[in-house]
Amino acid sequence: MGDSLVVGSKVKDEIKKAGCNTAGDAVDALSDVVAWHIKKAAERAKANGRKTVRGVDF
Repeated sequence: MGDSLVVGSKVKDEIKKAGCNTAGDAVDALSDVVAWHIKKAAERAKANGRKTVRGVDF
């Protein structure tokens, strides 16, 4: 995987607040999910004739 799209320490802090531990692959997996959502949002924006991704695209 390339650069992470999430801040690992922030993700780990939130998981810890929820009373859980963070596995070594959790942050990368979340980054992959975020990348997928970004791709889908960009596709939706383009399908609606826009180059700008808006909140509603997510």
